[in-house]
Amino acid sequence: MTAHPPALVLPAAVLWDMDGTIIDTEPIWQQSQVELTQQYGAEWTHEDGLSLVGSGLERSGEILRDKGVDMEVEEIVQWMTSYVMERLEHGDLPWRPGARELVEELHARGIPTALVTMSRRRMALVAAEALADRGFQVVVAGDDVEHPKPHPEAYLTAAAHLGVDATACVAIEDSATGVAAAVASGAVTIAVEHIVPLPETAGDVYLTSLAGVDVDRLVELTSPALAARQTSEGNAR
Repeated sequence: MTAHPPALVLPAAVLWDMDGTIIDTEPIWQQSQVELTQQYGAEWTHEDGLSLVGSGLERSGEILRDKGVDMEVEEIVQWMTSYVMERLEHGDLPWRPGARELVEELHARGIPTALVTMSRRRMALVAAEALADRGFQVVVAGDDVEHPKPHPEAYLTAAAHLGVDATACVAIEDSATGVAAAVASGAVTIAVEHIVPLPETAGDVYLTSLAGVDVDRLVELTSPALAARQTSEGNAR
């Protein structure tokens, strides 16, 4: 008998993290933390900055305050957000390799996309508006949800706004916190390692870059997990 290749399954939508996944803002966030702690004579290390990758901004604000930044948490969040936005607005966005091209090809192929980030909405819109009508149908930001990543609320909210089930979606993340949120939502998760090392077992698919990953390759990589989700849901009925 001739073995048939597994059927390809298109995702109902692709849900994207922003910082470190679509645009390389993590070094700018970390520099904002360095400059802010220096203003208050607080001790801050590179490892401290790495520990916050993927976290909600409120948690970052709480930790910076505990370290000695004499500001309210919301003031810290707004200061860092303004710092990063100012640098993004005075230069080309630092797109991660392959990310912008894949978002635009997904749009051209009719596969919905959403931006799911713990950054504030005003910053998320900088990336969303740069892609204009070739980009995201939905934006879910940190100030749109009650629970930050690793809670799945942001991903579940994005899927609901698109009118699809999260288990039929693909999520793309670069941090352990973000991967945990995407996995908890039930989405098939692609972990793309960037600043912080990720185990190769992170998510359903592990990559070191999106460079060269087009829609066909994305579907090839995620079809086995999407098909398994469909089978398990069918058996549960």
